[in-house]
Amino acid sequence: MRPQCSILTVALALGIPHAASSQNRLQSSDLLRLRAVTAVQLSPDGTRVAYVVDNNDGSGRPYGQISVMTLADGKTVRFGGDKESSGDPQWSPDGQWIAYRGRVDGKSGLAIAKPDGTGARFLAEMTGTNAPLPGIGTSVAWSPDGKRIAFVSSVPGPETADANGDPMVITRYLYKPDAAEGMTHFNDNRRLHLFVVDVASARVDQLTDGSHYEHSIDWSPNGQELLFLTNRDADDDEFFNYDLYVLKLADKSVRRLSATESNEYHAQWSPDGKMIVFQATKRGLTDRETTMEDTHVWVMNADGTNRRDVGASIDNRQGVPEWTSDSSAVMFTVQERGNVRLYRVPVNAAGGGKPEVLVRERGTVGSFSAAKNTIACALATPTDQAELYVGGKKMTDLNASLLRDKQIAEVEAFTFVSNDNKFEVEAYLTKPLGLIADVASGFSRTKYPLIVNIHGGPHGQQGPAFNFRNQVYAARGWATLMVNYRGSTGYGQAFADAVFADQNGNEGQDVLYGVSAALRRYPWIDRDRLGVEGTSYGGQLSTWLPTQTNIFKAAIPTAAITNIISYNYMTYYNQYEAMEWGTYPHQGNLMDTLLQRSALRHVANAHTPTLLMHGENDNDVPIAEAEQFYIALKDVGTEAVMVRYPREGHGIRESKHVVDQIDRSIKWYERHFPPKPQS
Repeated sequence: MRPQCSILTVALALGIPHAASSQNRLQSSDLLRLRAVTAVQLSPDGTRVAYVVDNNDGSGRPYGQISVMTLADGKTVRFGGDKESSGDPQWSPDGQWIAYRGRVDGKSGLAIAKPDGTGARFLAEMTGTNAPLPGIGTSVAWSPDGKRIAFVSSVPGPETADANGDPMVITRYLYKPDAAEGMTHFNDNRRLHLFVVDVASARVDQLTDGSHYEHSIDWSPNGQELLFLTNRDADDDEFFNYDLYVLKLADKSVRRLSATESNEYHAQWSPDGKMIVFQATKRGLTDRETTMEDTHVWVMNADGTNRRDVGASIDNRQGVPEWTSDSSAVMFTVQERGNVRLYRVPVNAAGGGKPEVLVRERGTVGSFSAAKNTIACALATPTDQAELYVGGKKMTDLNASLLRDKQIAEVEAFTFVSNDNKFEVEAYLTKPLGLIADVASGFSRTKYPLIVNIHGGPHGQQGPAFNFRNQVYAARGWATLMVNYRGSTGYGQAFADAVFADQNGNEGQDVLYGVSAALRRYPWIDRDRLGVEGTSYGGQLSTWLPTQTNIFKAAIPTAAITNIISYNYMTYYNQYEAMEWGTYPHQGNLMDTLLQRSALRHVANAHTPTLLMHGENDNDVPIAEAEQFYIALKDVGTEAVMVRYPREGHGIRESKHVVDQIDRSIKWYERHFPPKPQS
């Protein structure tokens, strides 16, 4: 292998196409072959596991398919036909059946099948809504005796007729659809309600009605009640605030368990029926799309009393909880410094007991499940997308045929001190392939481009888990830098709060300081070939930074906010800026501040060639944000191209669109990077 690497290094140094090496390096088209494990559910006896595999080889967006593995021998059965979508598997209490979303006999909706895939039977239609409803939990739940299944489905709301007429009449505050929907411009006004179906007869009974949304269900262990979430306030469009409710099945009466100003998510009864666990925040204003406050895991008594934060000792964002079988502890994921790990915390001590890390591997734990002292999870590592792991053992290798002979670039973490000396900021650098061979072959003076890939949110994180786009860049001999700037999660609440009232401020400086730190630490980075890109808030910074500095030779913002004022009044999540700044834009002088912190205001200083990418039906960051900046750049005389993707919402999701996006990005950088310096 060493002579091949040496030849490749010479080819790269001389600018020679490296087609001969492409067989062992990832290319954009390889995305269509990549697969990943998502939903994971162990059978009640812990002998089998149902999981969903996301595939990229369809004509549109990735689609999921359910598989069931027998753990004793590893044999696997897939539900449905070739490229037929299925998902949301839920085991019956006796483990003899699986309820799921899928297609049976030409009908789509709620179905059941035996674990080997036989006996599939359609039970009921399940329709959803495109309304922005973040954090929705379980939509299918078995009764403890296995005779009934509760599910969530939608019905038309009172505005439906007028809002779909000619002309369309809009009366709702929340009149736009969910960020990812991408197919329409308007809320379908359908409301989610609770239903129950008798498994034997397939008779369906609607349990709730009205103009609110009920969802995130769990059946009580005694079989008499359904736990669910809803916001029944009169201003539920204006303010995002789920609370916990319980429906008594005997008479359909409803009682409220929580009445907080903050949000609850993903509630679940304890196996003994005495307690309820859930995610929650404490602050009075929580936004639909992203929140500055870290969710924590809480428990309370089944009657709503003795509410306590069992995750209080873990100062980081916490994921969806699940009980241990004996009701003594809860398990949940935690974001930690670019990784996502699995924790277990006892609930018997005040405020929760001592946390225990169950899965601490470098990477990202996704869905997980526990049964009979066995833990199964989806785990994405630095060298592969999420695979199924059970008891710490890797049970699937979905991408073996693709990745077996591919070189995977190393991802290295480093830290630096922020510009104001307040924080230690962490960054992750994906090194270009060939670098080690380059140095070993005597070409240590060869310089490599660096692409700064900025995450969105801003309350999110990047880390060492497999990143396809970064790996494709590495295969071309480019490094990628990911900076977890202030406002990022995984570094404590104070760090997440540090972006408050300071958008396009010090967090942008964190990114620039990260670039400077990388240039000092890695002398092989070519400071004359720097690119910047990102999606959503990452797109926002990718338009803002070129108005503040000329160090970047090319920029590729996707779904970028360029005018914070216009964005605030066009997006579907209108409390976001109020949450981030502490007041509404029309109050005080905030509107003036928002304009000063908008890239559009400073576009005269933007001289970086910019490739704007946007989903045509993005209702999170409407495409008008790209349109404004595109024309402004043209007026300034700065090179600009706008690429609009049909059928896309916030971000690019259709697999072929993602491939196209990567290919266009590569061409844009190659067009604007100067020739590679010779050694």
